[in-house]
Amino acid sequence: MLKRVSGLMAAAALLCAATAHAQDIFDPSKLKGPAKAVPNEVLVLGTAHLSGLKEPFQPASLRLLNERLAAWKPRIIAIEALSGMQCDHARRFPHRYKDTVTDYCWDPAPARAATGLDVPAASAEAERLLAAWPASPSPSQRRRLAAVFLAGGERASALVQWLRLPEAERHAGDGIDESLVAVLEKQRSRRNEDTLIAAPVAAALGLERVVAMDDHTADIMVADEKGWGEAIGKAWNNATNASRKQRDQALHAKLGDAEGVLALYRAYNEPAQAKLVFDGDFGAALEEGSPQQFGRQYVGFWETRNLRMASNIRDAIAAQPGGRTLVIVGASHKGYLEAYLHQMHDVRIVDALQVLR
Repeated sequence: MLKRVSGLMAAAALLCAATAHAQDIFDPSKLKGPAKAVPNEVLVLGTAHLSGLKEPFQPASLRLLNERLAAWKPRIIAIEALSGMQCDHARRFPHRYKDTVTDYCWDPAPARAATGLDVPAASAEAERLLAAWPASPSPSQRRRLAAVFLAGGERASALVQWLRLPEAERHAGDGIDESLVAVLEKQRSRRNEDTLIAAPVAAALGLERVVAMDDHTADIMVADEKGWGEAIGKAWNNATNASRKQRDQALHAKLGDAEGVLALYRAYNEPAQAKLVFDGDFGAALEEGSPQQFGRQYVGFWETRNLRMASNIRDAIAAQPGGRTLVIVGASHKGYLEAYLHQMHDVRIVDALQVLR
């Protein structure tokens, strides 16, 4: 009996020591600064993926949402897209990223043929042009920058330049050939958050580009795709997700007008949503019981991806300190990105609901 009591006391002591150590862990979020300068404000907008929305949703219903985002006046808009440079990197490692390239990358070969620039050269040229960008660029300069963005694999930024041109100036020339005109016009008609929210808001605010901040370098080619899919699917089959699905169906039924769209975005950006996402998705995956521990692998990928996305956003912010950054990202990412970015010393997270009122 004495031995048992001693063991319990030792275990309790270890628990107390571990708890005390946890309380002593360095927390950057508690050391905010600089004291005498404007902080970096970041608004993380959790969004539905618009490509998956069906009727009654129409692009015109985004009007009020876009107006509110533009009224907040961000200087940087970051989007959930892979940069041209990351796609160029991924193409060099097909044993790991073949599916990633297929699913998330656009082939800039037509732009390379039109401009003579590969992705590294185009990326450098875009930075060179922007560094000396005039206050009132000519249509020729905008067409040239759009062509360079396309050659660098940055379609959304090319679309920003295209939208900033008068309609009569959206034609071939200055590196834009007819095939690239077709690419840009197709971009205008695509139904996703990059083309219907980010690029139009950026153009309306007089921004020259958007920042592709997504990251898929944690992607792996899964050997047992069937087992993986079954394990994760089983984890997702829970009461929390059933409730979320029911709520989403009610919200989606009202997307035929601008007020219905705002209601969807308010719901997706409520603070309580982060915990619901965890309970229905990643928390459930952590507890699934496959021998291969597929759920833990999935959560590891998810956390790594969000950490790298957060670092890409942080990198963009650092180049323009003291401004506002709008991050447009799938709603499941929102809580993670806010938590990670909150750790940065001079970043302040903005309540999206205050902007969406």
